[in-house]
Order: sequence, then structure tokens, then C-alpha cells
Amino acid sequence: MFGKKRASDSAARETRQLEVPPPAAFEIDASVQTDKGCVREINEDSGRMVRPADPRLLAEKGTLVVVADGMGGHSAGEVASQMAADIVSRLYYETRAEPGAALKRSVEEANRRIHEAAAEDEAKHGMGTTCTALALCQGRAHAAHVGDSRLYMLRAGQLYQLSEDHSAVNEMVKLGIITKEQARTHEDKNVILRALGTTPEVEVSVIEPFPVREGDRYLLCSDGLHDLVLENEIASILSESTDIHAAGERLIALAKERGGHDNITVGIIAIMPEGTAAAEAQDAPTTREVEAI
Repeated sequence: MFGKKRASDSAARETRQLEVPPPAAFEIDASVQTDKGCVREINEDSGRMVRPADPRLLAEKGTLVVVADGMGGHSAGEVASQMAADIVSRLYYETRAEPGAALKRSVEEANRRIHEAAAEDEAKHGMGTTCTALALCQGRAHAAHVGDSRLYMLRAGQLYQLSEDHSAVNEMVKLGIITKEQARTHEDKNVILRALGTTPEVEVSVIEPFPVREGDRYLLCSDGLHDLVLENEIASILSESTDIHAAGERLIALAKERGGHDNITVGIIAIMPEGTAAAEAQDAPTTREVEAI
């Protein structure tokens, strides 16, 4: 077990809830923002959004968002999370496989490389990171996940947690030992059971691909957000804000108002009617980390 984070929430969802016809044509608006919070001296979170400039690659692999929350002594957590964001975002597009398989392989390879880097440098020994990645391609969503950063979907006003926390408290919730509410303040809420880089191999949780729908909004976030902002508040902010970048700013501000005891990273993706997307990778604000490949 690893001393990191957060409160648990089981993510068992019936496939039929997600199996709806994809829109004939849509555009994707994406924003990634990160903040060190109010307590930490450095930001050990990393976020990445990639929208390929190559039309062929965009058609084949789509848009990718990655959120990683690092852990380790000194700046090692920052190194681990940056490695995860960089490796996953590059290998996903380089791997010759369908999107779901490419995403899983890229996360597994990130784990191997982070583990090797930790073994080679005593100062980085024990470093690791969570990793939650979402790829939207050809009208379908593909996701891979390790740790307790989360993936949510807002659809028709309802918020769904699509990822499942790999944490000690989540296991207790699943066994009925504690309630979901008790998990938020449990003494073991900082303990996660899986992370990239802490072992030579890691089990990557993969969400079966499902069709996206116009109006969907997806949120990837580190526990610096979901530990302090309730799901009903997340749903409200995502629903009310027409500008997803502004929605991200509101979520981060709310977490900081409540103490901001950890780094906070949010990635938001909106599925919009064709011709209405506001985000352009080349003109993204500096609070977004965007890469066009």
C-alpha cells in the first residue's frame, strides 16, 4: 500500500446506461488546468491535453486528456507525474493498435519507465503517480486508470463516476465496513493500492469503450479536487458553465476556498455540436497544457 490518497467511490456502472447512439457530427472542446493549492510548496500534479494537428492521426486516435498525481520525496512526485503525462500522451499516438489497446499499453509502459527511473536514482526511490487517461475517438470514449484520480461523466444532468478508486478506503466501502461518507474522513484515506512506478508491473483498469453523446461533459481530476468538492457541486458547476475553462477555474477556486490542502488538477472535455467548439489548441490559455502533434 502507498501513502497517497483519497476518499473512495465505487464505479460499477451498467453498460446499457452508456450505450446510446453517437452523434452524427460533433466537436470536442477540452481544457486542462492545474494549481498547487494553498499548502503544498510545489505542484506534483500534471495534466496534458493532446489534439493532433495531423488530420489523419486525429481521425485515427482522436483527442487525449491525461491527469496524473505524483507522490514521493522531494520533487520525485513531480517527476513521476510529468513522466506519466508525457509518456502516455506520446506512446498512445505512436502505438499501432486500436485506441483502447494503445491507451492501456501506453499506461503500462509509463509504469515500467517510471519504475526504472526510480531504481536508477536514490533520490527518486519510491516515487509513483496516479494516472487517469481519456481518449475520445470516432464517436467513442476509451479510458485507462490507475490510482485514485477520477473520471466523471455528466450526461443529461446526471453525474457518473466512471473510474474506481484503487484505495484502501474504497475496498472497505465495497466490503460494507464503512460508508462512502465515512471514507471521506477515514484515517486511511491517504492510502492507495495501485500507482504507476512503485512496482515493475501494474494492473491497469480499462473502461470498455462506449459511444459519446452530444452534450456530454467529462471531468478528469486529482484528489485535490474530489476530496474537497462534493459530486453534486461538481455536477452543478459543469452544468451551469457554458465555458469549460471557466468551469475548471470555478472548481479549483472552490477547492482552495475549503483549504486547498493538496495540488488540484482538472481536465474537462465537452462534446459539442459541429461548428461550435470554442477551444483551439494553438490559442489555448497558459493555464492549459496543450500539445499538438
